Amino acid sequence: MYQTKTTTTKSKARRITTIILGFALAMGGIHHGFFEILQGNTPTNGMFIESIGPDHRIWLHGNDPAVTLIPNFLYTGMASVVTGILIIFWTIFFIDKKHGPSIFLLLFILLTLTGGGIGHIPFFILAWAYATNTRSDLNWWKKNLPEKWKRNLAKVWLPVTILSALFFITGLEISVFGFVPGTSDPEIILTVCWSFLFGSLLLINVSYISGYAYDLLHNKQHIQ
Repeated sequence: MYQTKTTTTKSKARRITTIILGFALAMGGIHHGFFEILQGNTPTNGMFIESIGPDHRIWLHGNDPAVTLIPNFLYTGMASVVTGILIIFWTIFFIDKKHGPSIFLLLFILLTLTGGGIGHIPFFILAWAYATNTRSDLNWWKKNLPEKWKRNLAKVWLPVTILSALFFITGLEISVFGFVPGTSDPEIILTVCWSFLFGSLLLINVSYISGYAYDLLHNKQHIQ
């Protein structure tokens, strides 16, 4: 009874981290699908598309490129939205199961091939790689992460994870609306957009490593 409780609680931070980041990334795919649906029942005229068509584009670089195997904007948009919802559902309920990370990866590949965008690719690959450790005992980290680092990293786990998701969503919204306070220069706006996205990518690493620290400390306290 006691051992079962230890097993079910030790991956709390890792699981929540993947849920938060998976939700943010899936919303990016849903957002692409929404704008593709707005383009209506029209052919894509190729595999490489612009999610936001000329009629809905707000600024110079606001086209959100994507790829799709479905040669119709309406249907590829619907597929992106449905796949994004499936990712959210799977991440919340099944990411910590035996094949949870593998299905997570396959769903994001499907999202990418159905118009869900291409900018999220390095993000979901990184999240998947870390998620494969959800069921791990983290023995390497247990041996090599100093206790002081564990305590300090554990304190920042949730704020950093939320900040990483917010950075991604902010970069995503800038890519759509092109709004950055104090400037209307499209090149500066594009730089700010990519800065938020790059910052999010860096913070994903910190959020998972701090999640490892949180889980190690939590599990140690539980055993004691």
